[in-house]
This record gives sequence, C-alpha cells and structure tokens, in this order.
Amino acid sequence: MSETPPNRIGRAGPLFAGIWLFFLVDPLVEGWAHRDEARGVAGILATVAFATVYMTLWIRMRQDRARLVADPPLRFTAPYLGALVALGGVMVGCLGEQGMASVVYVAVASVMVFPLRLAAPVVVTLVAGTLGLSAVEDWGSQVGLAFGVMAASVAIFGLRTVMSRNIALLRAEQENARLAVENERTRFARDLHDILGHSLTVITVKAELAQRLLDQDTAETRDRARTELADLERLSRDALADVRRAVEGYRDLTLPGELARARAALAAAEVEGHLPNSADDVPTELRELFAWTVREGVTNVLRHSGARTCEIRLTPTSAEVRDDGRGSAPTTGGGSGLAGLRERAAAAGATVVTRDLAPGFSLRVAR
Repeated sequence: MSETPPNRIGRAGPLFAGIWLFFLVDPLVEGWAHRDEARGVAGILATVAFATVYMTLWIRMRQDRARLVADPPLRFTAPYLGALVALGGVMVGCLGEQGMASVVYVAVASVMVFPLRLAAPVVVTLVAGTLGLSAVEDWGSQVGLAFGVMAASVAIFGLRTVMSRNIALLRAEQENARLAVENERTRFARDLHDILGHSLTVITVKAELAQRLLDQDTAETRDRARTELADLERLSRDALADVRRAVEGYRDLTLPGELARARAALAAAEVEGHLPNSADDVPTELRELFAWTVREGVTNVLRHSGARTCEIRLTPTSAEVRDDGRGSAPTTGGGSGLAGLRERAAAAGATVVTRDLAPGFSLRVAR
C-alpha cells in the first residue's frame, strides 16, 4: 500500500506538466480564427507540434533524472531546443503577438537542457528580443511577457538546482552502499580465510601423517593413526561449525573469528599482540565460551588498560587474556561484560578468574 501514492504521482507527472500548456490556448484560438487562411492552419499545426516537442523533451528530461543523469548530453537535447525555436518562429510569423507565448516555453526548455553558462545568454537574448518587439505596430508592450520569461527561467533554474543536488546525494548514497557491501564482502572473505586457513592446513598434514602411519602397518602406528583420524574428525567438525556460524549469522561468535578480530583490533590500537595461530586444541564444547573470553578480554584491554602489549593463551581447558596495563579492569554489566562471561562459564562448568599482575591484568577462564 505504501508504494501506491508514489506510483500514482509518477504516472500523473506528465499530466501536471501538461497543465502548463494551457498558455498555448491563445495561439490555437488565434489560428482557429484564421482557419480559412494558410497562416491560420500553419499556426495551428505549428502550435500543436510545438506542444508535442515540448512534452517529449520534458518526458526525456524526467527519464534522465530517474537515471540520475544531471546534465544530459547536448547532442540529444539540442535538437529538441532547435525544433522549439523553429516552431516558435513559425507561430510568431503566422499568428503574430499570440505566437509570442512560445517564448516562455523556449526559455524554460533552455534552462532545462543547458548548463547555466549557456542557458543564461539564451534567456537574456529572449528577454531582449521580447522587449524589442514592443516597437512593432499594434503589439503593445511586452514587458509582462519579458517578466514571465525571467520568472519562469529563475523558477526552473531553482528546481533544476535542487534536482541536481538530490541526484548528487543519491549517487553518494549508492556509492556508500556499494563500498559498504564491498567492505563487508572483503571482511567476510578475510574472516572466513582466518577461520578455515589454518584448520585445513592442519587437517591436510594430519591426513598425510595418518596415511604414512597406515602404510607402515604396525600395531603402534595403527593406534597412532586412529588418534590422528579422530583429530581429523574433530577438526573438520569444528571447522564446519565455524563456517556455518559465519554464513548463517555473520555476527555470531567463533573462536577463530574472534582471534582474527582481536589481532586486527590490537594492531589498530597500536597494542603489540601475541596471539595463537590456531584454536585447534580447544574442544568443541568450549570454543564459543573461549570466543566470548577473547572478546571480553580484548575489549577491556582496549578500553581500560592503557596497555602496550596483550597476550592471548589457549589450551584445551583454558583461555587467558593478559596485558601489561594498569590492571583492575572494571566489571561491565550486561551479557557482554564480566558478569555475563561468568554466567556463560558457569553453564559450561568453567570458572572465571581475574587478577592483577605486576604490571597488568589477567582474565582467565578454565574448566
């Protein structure tokens, strides 16, 4: 329902523009009054053709604006204006003073299609020509018409300026949207690479090792091969789970993703980071909890510690974030603070330990 009014207005646009053709009624009446003469018929035909060319130009300009074209090429618009000038001349020649109504439309069309440096001289010439015709016998003063030409030209120029600024704004918004999508795509690709890169490398190495162990075919090597294959299964399941989280909910936490973000955040804050290259030793059931630990710990380092270095340690049973800052990081409320981290740790059967170092601060979650 919300789209109906704009669509109706869009379809009625030519109708609203066509209303201003009302001022061509006088030339038509004048031509009809002399319909028995060649000049009357020519004046009527020229007036109808003039109105048709004007509306065609208006629709063309409207389409260009819809395509965000602020300044249409002159090779397309100049012929329209030339046709209007020629037809307007025929109207004046055949219908006399009544044909001067075409001057306003020619001025408006000039402002629509030409940049100001070209439109201004055209409008000035039309105004001067209109005033010069005041000396023609029986035509009377054309000051009112000259004023109408100037007023209409100024109004259209103001409208065109507003439309040009709107087009520039829309272009900027589109460019920003494109850059945002491109940045998000780049970041997603980078994080996905960080999630999978090391895991796939370890899987490949373990698969090759298991193959060599199986080739030896001894009891000891078979047992070791089974261990390597069990690790392969665990690593592949963890990598698959991380990828699913990344694809289904890009903002969901994954331990490899949090390590990648922590590395980037510390570098941006000019904090020297010492981070593990992988999280392969962390069991599946603790990976999300340790991801929250990394996020909370690094957040506190960046916000409160004033540290120069930060170290993240991962073991199969613990995750620790320690720094050399001022220590005693404040407890933040809500699910993303230390209180929320304690709740998550308790649910996983783990504990949160915070302690001051000399110097620095340590946040450790262990089970």
